[in-house]
Amino acid sequence: MSPRKNRRAVSGKPPQGGGGGWAQRTEDGPDGEWIVRSIAGAAATKAYRCPGCDQEIPPGVPHVVAWPADERGGADDRRHWHRPCWQARARRAPRVQRSRNAPRY
Repeated sequence: MSPRKNRRAVSGKPPQGGGGGWAQRTEDGPDGEWIVRSIAGAAATKAYRCPGCDQEIPPGVPHVVAWPADERGGADDRRHWHRPCWQARARRAPRVQRSRNAPRY
């Protein structure tokens, strides 16, 4: 038996979503318009810090990369999020880092 060949879409164009295990889309939210890229686990090769929960996203874990759509800053504005953290960003308050003896008000 011969090995299976990769097949192209019927129109002759490659499938949508780009290559490398990611798909990109634009999302509108209460905090503005964002370009969001879903990263597959196989394409996640580095560890990142999620701004939503301040936990590490280890290599091999599928996640989301998002940056503001109005600013084409690119790599400087991109943030890697856990998918649930990205979906819950409007319901969460920003995490404030305080020193041990700082007042809580």
